[in-house]
Amino acid sequence: MTQGLGGEVAQGLERSCADPIAAQDRIVSAPGGAGIERIEAHFHGNAFDLHRHDTYALGVTLAGVQRFHYRGAVQHSLPGQVIALHPDELHDGGAGTADGLLYRILYLEPSLLLDCLGGAPLPFVADAVVSDPALRDTLLSALGPLDEELDDLFVVDFVAQLAQHLQRHAGQPAKPAGKTAWRAASLARVYLEENTERPVRSGELEAVTGLDRYALSRHFRATYSTSPHRFLLMRRLQRARRMIEAGEPLAEIAAGAGFSDQSHFNRHFKKAFGVTPGRWAALVRGVAA
Repeated sequence: MTQGLGGEVAQGLERSCADPIAAQDRIVSAPGGAGIERIEAHFHGNAFDLHRHDTYALGVTLAGVQRFHYRGAVQHSLPGQVIALHPDELHDGGAGTADGLLYRILYLEPSLLLDCLGGAPLPFVADAVVSDPALRDTLLSALGPLDEELDDLFVVDFVAQLAQHLQRHAGQPAKPAGKTAWRAASLARVYLEENTERPVRSGELEAVTGLDRYALSRHFRATYSTSPHRFLLMRRLQRARRMIEAGEPLAEIAAGAGFSDQSHFNRHFKKAFGVTPGRWAALVRGVAA
């Protein structure tokens, strides 16, 4: 019987992740982003011969057993476990059982982590296979769905969280954050509220607050318990709800609330509120969906 990732983790990923492992081997690539490459892979048997690359390889096994050689040992990753491979380390990869393998993985350029770490050395995680729900969920936030490009503000917060996870597993103490920059976080919040209708880039928030993007991400989360990216997303969704309640056509609300397209809007609306925009409209108008 094929082993698979539990429903709680599978939620939010594309349908292919919840389906049985595909009969045909294939790779699905996500839209490119600066310093981050993302793929989904379906494999049976050996998939990759021994090789090495100059990026971190950080992935989550979704179904089946992932088997690979790394630093002189054979490793096995089960559904829900994280694979963490250091740059320039020799490894191979493939399915550990006849049922096949499904996983998602991202390749992260070390320069992104170095910018975030502010001079601290790159974290080396000795255990190539890690059971850590917090790290897993952070990775899945960037690995699903694959048809969306990663927003600039999202990437900043993602790298900041990832750096903390990797430092923790590497046994490196986190750098003291010092006093939370309440004023900078407040300035960023006001700026985001005033610009909900368009993409906001991290460079804009740096100019407004005087903090570098990674420090601001940490301070903003410490102050408001959410990231700048998530804060902006929720302001857009709240605006969309008001537009729905005002009776505006659903087809016009996605663009009006600052979303790139209808499917992007529908996905985030349901993730935030538990129902589709259409269902929400029916509920507030008291009609059958």
